[in-house]
Amino acid sequence: MKYAGLWHITEMSNWDEDYFNMEVQAYIELDERGCGEFQFGLVTGQIDGEIVQDGKEEKLEFTWEGCDENDEASGSGWLRFKNKDVLEGRIKLHSGDSSLLSAKRA
Repeated sequence: MKYAGLWHITEMSNWDEDYFNMEVQAYIELDERGCGEFQFGLVTGQIDGEIVQDGKEEKLEFTWEGCDENDEASGSGWLRFKNKDVLEGRIKLHSGDSSLLSAKRA
C-alpha cells in the first residue's frame, strides 16, 4: 500500500507547531493494511483505515481511538496524496476539534 510508512506532520490548520510537536515530532505511521498510529501534541491514537474511491480521487479514510491529555478520545479522518512524498488530510476528534494537516514522508 502506497500510504504505508512513517509520515511527519508538518502543518495543522487548528494547532501551531509548538503544540503539535510538543512531546514528539508529530507523526502518522501506517502499515500495509491502512492501520497504524499517530501522535500530535497530547493526542495519540490507533488508526483503522481503508482506501476508498471518491470519484476519480483515492483517499485513505479512517477512524481512530486513543487519548487526548489522558482522557479517552476517538474520531475520524482522511488522507490523500498531494504528491508522492506529501499527504494532506483532515483529522477530527469526536464531538470536538477538527484540523486540516500536511505530512511529509520520513
